[in-house]
Amino acid sequence: MDLSVIIVNYKSKDKLLNCLASIRRSDLGVLTYELIIVDNHSGDDLADLSRDYPAAKIIISPKNLGMGAGNNLGLRYATGELILILNPDTVVQERTIATMAAYLRANPGVGLVGPKIFYPDGALQASCARFPSFFIPILRRTFLGDYFKSIRDKFTMDDYDHLSIRPVDWLMGSCLMFKREIALSGGRIFAPRFDERYFMYFEDTDLARQIWTNGRQVVYNPEAVVVHDHGRLSAKHPWYIALFVDRLTWVHIGSWLKYFIKWGFKNKQKYAAD
Repeated sequence: MDLSVIIVNYKSKDKLLNCLASIRRSDLGVLTYELIIVDNHSGDDLADLSRDYPAAKIIISPKNLGMGAGNNLGLRYATGELILILNPDTVVQERTIATMAAYLRANPGVGLVGPKIFYPDGALQASCARFPSFFIPILRRTFLGDYFKSIRDKFTMDDYDHLSIRPVDWLMGSCLMFKREIALSGGRIFAPRFDERYFMYFEDTDLARQIWTNGRQVVYNPEAVVVHDHGRLSAKHPWYIALFVDRLTWVHIGSWLKYFIKWGFKNKQKYAAD
C-alpha cells in the first residue's frame, strides 16, 4: 500500500463527506491508498460511509481522544508507506495528494511536507510558522500583539511570499504527509507519532520538532493546495471573556505550557532558514 489517509472526525460529518468526495475526485496516478476514519466519540452516524466507501476502515473510539491521540489510533491500522493526516474540514485539489507524495519520495532528507492552504473565500491561511517563543500565544490573542507586531508577524512568516517550496519550522496539522517509518543512520527507525499529552493544539508544532530533531526537514510545498474551512474554536471570544467561558481556551493554555516544559522556554535551536 502506498498511502494511508487518516481523518479524525468529531461532529463534522457534512464536512467529512466533502473531504472524502475530494479525495475520490483526486488524480492519484498509480498511487494505491486506504482510508482510515477515526470517529472521536462524536455521536455522528457514520453507517452510510460504510456503504459509500466500503473499503474504508472506520474506527469508533470509545471516548474523545483529542487530535493527536485520535490520529495515533488511526496510525495503528495504517499499512501505507506514506501517511496523510487530513482534517475533516479540508478539501484537496485534484493533484494535491499526488504532488505531496511525489515530493516526499523524491526528497529523502524531508520528513514532513504540507500544502498551501486557503480559506473557502480564497484568502491565504497562515499554515506554516516559525517555532514560537513563550510569549507568542499572548501576542496573538491579546491587544499586546499590536505593540509587538514585528515579533508576531515574524512568527506567522508574513515576510514569506508563500509561493516557493521551502523548509519551515512547523506546519498546521490540518494536512500533513510523512513516511510511516523513516530510516535513520545506524539502522535506527523513527516512526512519527503525535505526543498524546496534547489533547488539542501544539501537537503539530511538537511533531515538527520531532522531525527536525531526527535530522529531517519540514517543508512547505505551495504546489499542493488545500481549502480549509477552519474556525478557530479557542478564539471565538475575546481573551478576557474566553478565560472564563471557553474550555478550549484552557486546553490551549495547557498545551502551550506542556510544549515549553518539554522543549524548553528558550527557543535556542534554529532549524529552518530565516
